[in-house]
Amino acid sequence: MPSSFLQLVNSWFRFRIFLLLKLPSAFFCGVRVRAANEEQCVVTVPFKWLSQNPFKSTYFACLSMAAEMSTGILGMAHIYKRTPAVSMLVVNISGSFFKKAVGKTTFTCVDGARIKQTIEDAISSGEGKTISAKSVGVNAAGEKVAEFEVTWSFKARVH
Repeated sequence: MPSSFLQLVNSWFRFRIFLLLKLPSAFFCGVRVRAANEEQCVVTVPFKWLSQNPFKSTYFACLSMAAEMSTGILGMAHIYKRTPAVSMLVVNISGSFFKKAVGKTTFTCVDGARIKQTIEDAISSGEGKTISAKSVGVNAAGEKVAEFEVTWSFKARVH
């Protein structure tokens, strides 16, 4: 199942339509998935007029959006068309900022295997399970700009 969702994510046109319909703020701010597989996801956000703050850098909410997407894509890849269906919800997010984001920022999350295991645990136990996934954002020079911890809750839906 992850491969069918990942095919959608890795399709430039199909995923942009998905963003436009389901996450229009991410679409218009320029948040883009650059690469995704079952283990990791790479997402970028540019510095542009729609993503800027008054201090001439990328607005923290846009950075948060990209970081959250890099973790959420991994969760969605593992619950897409699952039986039983599994719900997912952000229950906490925290971020640290290290440099001013003045260009494209690339966020990478490599917690796909841990996310998958948490989902499997939620399904087998019938209880909600949480996981904190890390996403690190770097600039074009490879310098760390920001780091986020996104805590997701997964729960199998019982009919």
